[in-house]
Amino acid sequence: MTTLTETDAATERAAWHETRERALLEPHGWLSLTALHWLAARPAPLPGVPGLWWTDRDGVAHVRAESADEVRLDGSAVEGEATVAVAEGRSSSALSFRSTEGEPADVVVEVIRRTGRTAVRVRDPRAAARAGFTGVPIAPYDPSWVLEAPVRWYAEARPAVVGAAQHGLVHHVSLVGAVDLERDGETVTLQLTAGHREGEVGLLFSDESTDVAEWRVVFGEAAPGDATVRLDLNRAVNLPYAFSDFGTCPAPVEGNHVPFAVTAGERAPR
Repeated sequence: MTTLTETDAATERAAWHETRERALLEPHGWLSLTALHWLAARPAPLPGVPGLWWTDRDGVAHVRAESADEVRLDGSAVEGEATVAVAEGRSSSALSFRSTEGEPADVVVEVIRRTGRTAVRVRDPRAAARAGFTGVPIAPYDPSWVLEAPVRWYAEARPAVVGAAQHGLVHHVSLVGAVDLERDGETVTLQLTAGHREGEVGLLFSDESTDVAEWRVVFGEAAPGDATVRLDLNRAVNLPYAFSDFGTCPAPVEGNHVPFAVTAGERAPR
């Protein structure tokens, strides 16, 4: 019989996933990506984006507007030339323009820097992925996938280079410990990365499921010194690359493959 605690946990997970889907549906969220253009050293037009664009030897993005009202930087019209500098692995969505093709909409021009290269990524609220979104498929809540996994913390974070969703790109990550996952008598050791905030760790992994994206991520709460980390695989989620061809997401560190199907969490969205 399902206990009240399990029912509450399932209800909480459902509310969490509704919040996640609303975030995906934001006008300039991950469902709005429509293009990724790597910038060249000489000014050149980009399909569907006003102005001429290029990058310099320092990776700074330059745009030369053809008219004063085509491109805006932080809300102000660009007159002549503007520049946007971003650090490696970072993005800036300060640029935008008003598209009048079809239903008028504010389109965001996101400048990104990846593996020493600079690109422009377009976020359009009218993107087909956003217009046709009906939700992210997710497996029913299963309390057996809430794991208190033994963890061995590294004395110091270990830098590692991993692949990416885009061919030819890499990401630099910090590995903070190793965790043991056990299921039906099988045990696998996987490596944790530092999370987005203090006390959070991330587990990027692939597994033997056939109905999921190539890899997913789950976040857990733990502090160095804790003997275990709580990983609720019911909350394993797809990274942005799973929704679009224009994501640059990091791949799991080598060896982070689970040799059995993780039948929990989000499934492939397309």
